[in-house]
Amino acid sequence: DVQLVESGGNSVQAGGSLRLSCAVSGDTISRLYMARFRQAPGQEREGVAAIDRTGSTTYSYSAQARFTISKDNAENTLYLEMNNLQPEDTAMYYCAADLYNMQLARHYSNWGQGTQVTVS
Repeated sequence: DVQLVESGGNSVQAGGSLRLSCAVSGDTISRLYMARFRQAPGQEREGVAAIDRTGSTTYSYSAQARFTISKDNAENTLYLEMNNLQPEDTAMYYCAADLYNMQLARHYSNWGQGTQVTVS
């Protein structure tokens, strides 16, 4: 089984930056399709960014130009760099992984525990 351990969430002021990490165990990140999702209270979970096996990326409209998803194959870790954060970015952020290409669909088989991002 794939395990995903997330870190990096925090409280920041508007305009600030954060980098979220997702450490992968149980498989090699180079074999996985991965993504970051977020869920605000009372709202559906939404896809933010995805990265495939080759490193090709996909972003939601709200994330493009501000967020960057990347992975370090040697560290077996996924990263999400978030810049110019705004209050509407406040949410629990989740890491997801699958052996199939889900892009920003919510059908991933493996999920992290989530890390909270609060922007004020």
